[in-house]
Amino acid sequence: MTGYTETIRRYAMDDRYTGELPHPDGVGEVGLGAEEAGTRLAVRFSLQLAGRVVDSVRFQVFGCGFTIAACAAAAELAEGRPLAEVRDCSPAMIDRLLGGLPDERSYCAELASEALRAAATSADRDRKPVRTSLTSHDEHGPLLSPDDPVYRALVDSPPGMSVPPADRQLFAALLALADREPVPLEAALNLSQPMLATLLLTVFPQVKRCEFFGDQQHKTARPPEINPDVEQLLSAFVPESAGSWERFCALVLARVIAARAAHPGHLWVAMGFFERPELSAAIRRHLPTLSAANHQNMRWKRFLFKQVCDLNGGLMCKSPVCGDCSDYSICFAPEEA
Repeated sequence: MTGYTETIRRYAMDDRYTGELPHPDGVGEVGLGAEEAGTRLAVRFSLQLAGRVVDSVRFQVFGCGFTIAACAAAAELAEGRPLAEVRDCSPAMIDRLLGGLPDERSYCAELASEALRAAATSADRDRKPVRTSLTSHDEHGPLLSPDDPVYRALVDSPPGMSVPPADRQLFAALLALADREPVPLEAALNLSQPMLATLLLTVFPQVKRCEFFGDQQHKTARPPEINPDVEQLLSAFVPESAGSWERFCALVLARVIAARAAHPGHLWVAMGFFERPELSAAIRRHLPTLSAANHQNMRWKRFLFKQVCDLNGGLMCKSPVCGDCSDYSICFAPEEA
């Protein structure tokens, strides 16, 4: 899988430290957002001490393979070490042990470090769990508002062919959010220049790119690396029998989802939607077989990476039966049920 070095892959598959401890001396966790700490888990570490030394360490995690690897590395750094040293376990130490995380995944080491240090603090506070969050990575609310000037201008521009309003809103949100980023529009959306030109000409025929969007020449940053397995999986759901425009929309959506799934946080947020159900609705319209495959209404990013993990023979879930798993509420969104 792209971005996974042999070292990172080895730590991501290392399950020696996964799970829970029956009677931990310290518990620290990082929630998915400031208001969700203690209710929706990102990373949790549990410690058992022998005197002032960490005798055993376990972690639970909801995240990508990079986060799992970072947690395994942090656990290895902690076990057998004095509690004072564990409190000083930094993201840089975790990153070095992993041989270097990709730049766009550096926050994974921060998650592991923050949760481990919180567990060490908990051990000094009469075992009372310490719960915190990484507010700088709280991307669980919409990044775009209906008043965004680019979004508003696109939606209000004269329509061309009979494109449904829901699709005009879909593509307007994607373009408006991508326009904010320091990468060219094509790279941000994983589209070729002809595909983007066709999309603009068909959905927003009166829009002149040079007037609506930022100067692309000064956008030199690289987008997060796309997982090729996720991209290949999505392409398999593009309908062959649909009309030319319908198939084009499906192909665009599949390519965009692959690109935006590489961003941290929820997929619907990374795609510029205002509410989570909008993503499921777009997939139902354009990738109906993908929608049908996710018949249990699992969160979309979780579903895509689980499919890839299953195809590659990996183990992503801690329970073979979703209904019996303690992470059920993390994987499944009530508003999509």
